[in-house]
Amino acid sequence: MKIEIIPLEGIPLIKPGDNIPQIIMDALEEQDVLEGDVFVIASTIVSKAEGQLHDLRSITPSEDAKRLSEKTNKDPRLCELILKSSKGIVKVGNGPLITETPHGFICASSGVDTSNIAGDKNIVATLPDDPDRSALQIRRELEERLGKKIVVLISDTHGRPFRSGAIGVCVGLSGMDPFYCYKGEKDLYGYELRASVINRADEMTCAADMVMGQSNSGYPVVIVRGSTFFPSETSRALDILREKEKDLFR
Repeated sequence: MKIEIIPLEGIPLIKPGDNIPQIIMDALEEQDVLEGDVFVIASTIVSKAEGQLHDLRSITPSEDAKRLSEKTNKDPRLCELILKSSKGIVKVGNGPLITETPHGFICASSGVDTSNIAGDKNIVATLPDDPDRSALQIRRELEERLGKKIVVLISDTHGRPFRSGAIGVCVGLSGMDPFYCYKGEKDLYGYELRASVINRADEMTCAADMVMGQSNSGYPVVIVRGSTFFPSETSRALDILREKEKDLFR
């Protein structure tokens, strides 16, 4: 098996109202697309296009936000936006603030992004309102234009319990089952596998993240080619979230 991770050149700085599929099509002029290619798209550009930008200068922090600011050493206006973008606080640290977003993601600062937004430290971005819906809309438009079946994953950068360092994870998905099950296959010694469910969507976004980058040399759209997955028209990134009754970490 050979897997290719191909950065898409020529993606401009995204503005509110921009058409992401059209911008991707423009950038594909010199790049072939194959049936089954997986387009991994940074959540930040989806948020920008959908207008999920917020000016901290327009936010008045509440008393709760001010108290959080003292504990976390964050801007109280940013704390207010984090609170408004969450449905609950999971953990407060000396700096980190772990919350649960309305989508159900457990992540730092409700996924509020303060980097690579608009060249203004007062402008920050929140996650798309419905990343799965965004992924579906982008995929449908791209497939119509390309005449090929593809997959769209929307990626964000999250930390993990008990592991230092952040990685790319899938927060929006359309066109594939996020899981790859090896049940029924044989291991190296011929024993039949009985479980072995792999989060293939997160594997792809994590691989793409190595090429996307986090600095001024980043590529917000990456094609992953050659990976195995099960196609699906109904799966969502929300399917990845662990049920609370099975969550051993909260």
